[in-house]
Amino acid sequence: MKEAYSTGYETFKQGVIACVPTILGYFGIGIAAGILGKSSGLSIMSIVLMSVIIYGGSSQFIIIGMLATNSPFSAIVFTTFLVNARHFLMSLSVAEYFRDFSMAKSIGIGTLLTDESYGVLMNPIMNGKNVSFKWVNGLNITAYLVWIFSTLVGALIGNLIPNPNQFGLDFALVAMFIGLIVLQIEGQLKVNAKKTLLIILSVIISLYILSNFISIELSVLGATLFGCGIGVFLDGDE
Repeated sequence: MKEAYSTGYETFKQGVIACVPTILGYFGIGIAAGILGKSSGLSIMSIVLMSVIIYGGSSQFIIIGMLATNSPFSAIVFTTFLVNARHFLMSLSVAEYFRDFSMAKSIGIGTLLTDESYGVLMNPIMNGKNVSFKWVNGLNITAYLVWIFSTLVGALIGNLIPNPNQFGLDFALVAMFIGLIVLQIEGQLKVNAKKTLLIILSVIISLYILSNFISIELSVLGATLFGCGIGVFLDGDE
């Protein structure tokens, strides 16, 4: 069975090691989320449970902000759904690579798949590597536990640091994504630079145009679908 997988993407431990970029990003943004939640009046238990159940950085920031302004429950639920709707696209894009896995294993992967772990996962997939279920679990579970722990730390020190942005913690996740994107497109640029740049450009332009007419959440979904369509068209053209 081991021969079916590429070296480096087999064991749980290797998945944990691959999660290091996510860990570095989660510490900063997770602590910031915990601090913000505490400064908004949420209890430590509420902040931790939010991380355990919702497990979505952008969603948790939005929920905390909406709770602080006494927004209706229905508005919070609907907004959270829109923000997290991109996860449908992420799950669909990797589903074919795990079609031989059981339904239970596939649900396990999809449940803990985030923007960050998706970025790490796509790196071996885009380079033609096969990944094992243990490796994906190592990646996803480590990220999940680190996120919970970092928001807990933020909640505990929330009263000591009223403004986490002064330490640049808000940029931690952005920096991490830049690194993940570079890792993903580096190999593709070497193989087909023109195609890769056209797809990236189409996503950027469509995102800019759509954001002037609809919400940023729907703009991201629309730009992603448009970029995928461009990629399919270019593949068919070849």
